[in-house]
Amino acid sequence: MRVRTPLASLMLLALAGVAATGQAPSVRWEPLSTGVSARLRGIHAVSAQIAWASGERGTVLRTTDGGRTWQPRPVTGAEALDFRDIEAWSETTAVAMSAAPGEGSRIYRTEDGGATWSLRYTATEAAMFLDAIAFVDGARGVAVSDAVAGRFVVLTTADGGRSWTRIPPEALPPALEGEGAFAASGTNVAVRGTHVWIATTASRVLHSPDAGRTWSVATTPVATGQASGIFSIAMRDDRHGLVVGGVYTKEREAVDNAAATDDGGRTWRAAPGLSGYRSVVAPLRARGPRAWIAVGPSGADVSDDDGVRWTPAGGEGYDALSMAPDGSVGYASGSAGRIARVTHR
Repeated sequence: MRVRTPLASLMLLALAGVAATGQAPSVRWEPLSTGVSARLRGIHAVSAQIAWASGERGTVLRTTDGGRTWQPRPVTGAEALDFRDIEAWSETTAVAMSAAPGEGSRIYRTEDGGATWSLRYTATEAAMFLDAIAFVDGARGVAVSDAVAGRFVVLTTADGGRSWTRIPPEALPPALEGEGAFAASGTNVAVRGTHVWIATTASRVLHSPDAGRTWSVATTPVATGQASGIFSIAMRDDRHGLVVGGVYTKEREAVDNAAATDDGGRTWRAAPGLSGYRSVVAPLRARGPRAWIAVGPSGADVSDDDGVRWTPAGGEGYDALSMAPDGSVGYASGSAGRIARVTHR
């Protein structure tokens, strides 16, 4: 689903965090120079040193030196596309997904560090709109589109994104009228082993325990309506997870915009306390086993107890965030080509 977020004024939100909590924010945000001005809603940290970013006007970037320099890795013929998500495994191999109606939704793959890209999937129906991709490992992955004719569109790959197969529509729960997913940070789908979770604009969570063969659906207490719903879902293990969202046209409002699960997504409890609309949530393992970070264009918040309490975490505000697998370092991306290196103090 299209997300047209107004460009938020860049503010010194770290100072606001100090005022709200009486102490310096617990997350360090190091702005990095990218050399681009495009909005970057795709980011993936392969490690502390290697990361890929993607966004408007066909922009794809890569760093191999911890963010000190970012190299353009353009996709030939895709200059008009908006790459809303990117997944990578190394400095050489990555998959980029563009979001747009119909044929503008595509998936490309590179195996030579972005020197060349091959087109691996193009949406087959005009009503399709790819929202996010996620991979379990270097082979198995999932891509999610807005619903078509009342049915969700979920694609799977078993060869690292070289080929994609649509799960039979009848295997999925029916979509509600107008239900889809927000293409805001590439994180409305989460995968672990054979489990798949998909968060929707109607604040529901679809779950498959068996790689898409069977599905259930659960409601959450996250508010839904015009320009609102769940924007991001993450699971720290097979049972514990969080969803966040809000109203993307009201970036500083936070009303019923987070929920947590401790039973694998069957039920969800409210997790209030965020300080604004949040487009991405992720485990913050360097901080603690139950620690999380939620980020949006107006700032960030952290929790040490699976979302029971939240504390402002500073930062200028970003659209997307990806933490490296070891949890030591992350990268956040957003408007005007901005990327920050994220570490826990």
